[in-house]
Amino acid sequence: MNEKEQTSRGIESLQVDAVYQKLESRPEGLTDKEVLAKRTEFGINRIEEAKGESIFIKFIKNFISLMAILLWVGGAVALFFTDTPQLGVAIWLVNIINGLFSFFQENRASKATEALKKMLPSYARVIRNGKEEQILTEDLVPGDVLLIEEGDRISADGRLIQATDLQVNQSALTGESNPVRKNSEAIINSHATKLEFKNIIFAGTSVSNGSGKVVVSTIGMNTEFGKIAGLTQSLGEEKSPLQLELDRLTKQISLIAISVGLFFLVAAVFFVHQPVAKAFIFSLGMIVAFIPEGLLPTVTLSLAMAVQKMAKEHALVKKLSSVETLGATSVICSDKTGTLTQNEMTVNHVWLLDQEYEVTGLGYAPKGKLLKNDQPITAFDNETLEWVIRGGSLCSNARVLPPDDENLRYTVLGDPTEACLNVVAEKAGIDLTDNEAIAKRVRELPFDSNRKRMTTIHAMKKNFLGSKQVSFTKGAPMETVDLCKYTLTNGELQEITQADRDKIMEANDQYARQGLRVLAVACRLLDQVDGLPKGLTSYTPEMIEQDMIFLGLVVMADPPRVEVSAAVEKCHRASIRIIMITGDYGLTAVSIAKRIGIVKEENPRVVTGIELESMTDEELKKALSDEIVFARVAPEQKFRVVTNLQEMGNVVAVTGDGVNDAPALKKADIGVAMGITGTDVAKESADMILTDDNFASIVRAVEEGRAVYTNIQKFLAYIFNSNTSEAVPSAAFLFSRGVVPLPLTVMQILAVDLGTDMVPALGLGIESPEEGIMSRPPRSRKAPLLNKKLLVKSFIWYGLLEATVAMGAFFFSYWLNGGFGQELAASGLIYRQATTMTLGAIIFCQIGAAMNCRTEKQSIFKTKLFSNRTINFGLLFEIFLFCLLAYVPIFHSLFNTAPIALAEWIYLILCPIPIIGLEEIRKAWLRKKSI
Repeated sequence: MNEKEQTSRGIESLQVDAVYQKLESRPEGLTDKEVLAKRTEFGINRIEEAKGESIFIKFIKNFISLMAILLWVGGAVALFFTDTPQLGVAIWLVNIINGLFSFFQENRASKATEALKKMLPSYARVIRNGKEEQILTEDLVPGDVLLIEEGDRISADGRLIQATDLQVNQSALTGESNPVRKNSEAIINSHATKLEFKNIIFAGTSVSNGSGKVVVSTIGMNTEFGKIAGLTQSLGEEKSPLQLELDRLTKQISLIAISVGLFFLVAAVFFVHQPVAKAFIFSLGMIVAFIPEGLLPTVTLSLAMAVQKMAKEHALVKKLSSVETLGATSVICSDKTGTLTQNEMTVNHVWLLDQEYEVTGLGYAPKGKLLKNDQPITAFDNETLEWVIRGGSLCSNARVLPPDDENLRYTVLGDPTEACLNVVAEKAGIDLTDNEAIAKRVRELPFDSNRKRMTTIHAMKKNFLGSKQVSFTKGAPMETVDLCKYTLTNGELQEITQADRDKIMEANDQYARQGLRVLAVACRLLDQVDGLPKGLTSYTPEMIEQDMIFLGLVVMADPPRVEVSAAVEKCHRASIRIIMITGDYGLTAVSIAKRIGIVKEENPRVVTGIELESMTDEELKKALSDEIVFARVAPEQKFRVVTNLQEMGNVVAVTGDGVNDAPALKKADIGVAMGITGTDVAKESADMILTDDNFASIVRAVEEGRAVYTNIQKFLAYIFNSNTSEAVPSAAFLFSRGVVPLPLTVMQILAVDLGTDMVPALGLGIESPEEGIMSRPPRSRKAPLLNKKLLVKSFIWYGLLEATVAMGAFFFSYWLNGGFGQELAASGLIYRQATTMTLGAIIFCQIGAAMNCRTEKQSIFKTKLFSNRTINFGLLFEIFLFCLLAYVPIFHSLFNTAPIALAEWIYLILCPIPIIGLEEIRKAWLRKKSI
């Protein structure tokens, strides 16, 4: 803790006079001189923005990756050291286009700090020099006496010294939407976390109800809000697993390409006895041939198309590399409210001493029924039932607004717990306007955290149990039932017995164990009470809340989303752990976690924020190895959980919607923000935004991410297939010492790498997930994209097959066109026709390879053969591009091509048959071997 925070330590436990003394203030506020002195000491009240990497540096980084450097060097070799400068220009253009594409797709300046600033107000009302003033919020200093009222955004942390029915929305810090009731009383021996202190208010929160007077304790970056901003800013951009894999892949490809180049250099000098300069240029050409120039554009375009596909599934991905990271996810840390649940408090039972009623329908829409023994009824079927529901609604300050142009769903003004009392009244057949008319509210005794009750007093239009003035009280069952003297059963008042009390509390405990929230509703007939003051303003809770009539219990919950259980089960099958991290109470969290299948144990471990605070990292890691639920946690604690999970080797996805979630969202491998309820800060810090706030959408995105990884391996195999067939012709030329003319020119190699291979590779990149992809465990971070199996299949199996067919096509063309003589022609029409056949054979072999690469072991004839439209188009595009190169004169000199005849076309059309046939035999053997 720094010196600027020391002054605010322990202020929650002080009486008002001591608060003024501790914070060097007074009731009439600071003087101008004191303000200037404090501003010099503490600085300006604002969120500072950390200086990040310049946009220029970010731009340049897209052009200096290892793969990019290889392409720059390869292009330079072609441009300056060979007679094919057009090749160098083409390679450089690929590099430039890919760098620009990556920059505009991924490199977005973070706006998280800017969004945080918007959450703080521009002005504040303070008392200075003994009078009220309006000042800029950045001018606030510790010791200022701040005035707040309903609707205000709070601009600094501080200690309440006066509060009138004050409720504060702290969801920006805690993630929980229910307003928190505040008071100015000193807190003695509290085990609560700082965010739970009832007499402390925080910057970035807002006043939902009431008013208060605050002495400012901390400002700017030292506030809880500022700490979140600082934590968010301190996190640098870390490379995703895919980016790390591509870096590793680039090094592997570079090693292969350079090794091949060195091999040919040595062979050219010592075996063929070529001049060193000529051999060097030839070996550099081989290196260029082995660099897959189309790899990065294909990966980028494939990810971009996956992003579009995921957007249709309600998942907006901000960074392309995040798509694949989703597929490697091994742990999902999820909020409860709004993500796993609907964030719509719903009454599901009404309990009377002699009967329990079920309530159907979810959310705030008044659609549902009141059921007695599964039969629909209305509130008017039972007088006690009617007044439990009427009383709960009358003792409520919330309103439910119907959908409109701005909000497509029912929305709540006020406390969601109170809002659902109005909804159940409508479901029971009670008209809310009529309800207020027959019982006009004349006085309110606000909820108090010590009493745990709220009471409203009403003038009745008609007598209720012989009374015209009635109070209705709702509150915690134990605290309410203890003050009841009677019960109302079947329209008759009876004295409450101990058996009644036990029965009520037993029902309450049973509901609580299910994670349900329970409110007791009671009333009192006030005009039958002697000794009450004549003036309503003189009524106190102690006068009214005694000798009450117990009416019943209203039971409610924030229900789980319907589709979440299936999504959770899918995660378990895929060996993905789900850890609930919530600001709600442990009992409620565990109940929901059990109901939707996140935890299987009867008594899973629940770690609260206070307990987590005292745990070492080693103890936390040990706890994270088992089923666990985190409840009542602070923002930095969520961040700590994510950090420890990552240190354990996990790829972690984190959901969040509030400002409090920003550090954890940014720290996670995949930060997932809520699109509907999420704050701008959370959205800017996240890698992905759920437009429907639905956990099931995350699971669908994970499935798509897994498909992306396997698809990248598919098109890697496809791209590398042609490398061997591109290298063998050059080897034939070299080791024959020129007796065999060069069967394939470098420009023709480039035509394959950047032309004919691109679209089919892109089609492989967007293949639908294979069956069973979510029945496998997540891939290891250490599992390479370019593994031994893929190398053998691409370079040896497919490569040698294609090379054999391609060299056969080269010699077939010479034979067909009478080119076999004492020596093979190394120029002229016959030679150009032969190189055209080599190029064509590679292209047509790649047509067969594209179909083969769609599956790993399954026969392609058991799939929908032509279901991938992009591959279909790509195969047609390959043929079309080949025809352009072979028959359009402008390309003949550039690509060393020439028109071919019908017999040569028949050879090319037959090329895919051995490629597909032999691969089908290999796959059949693999399937038989795995049985």
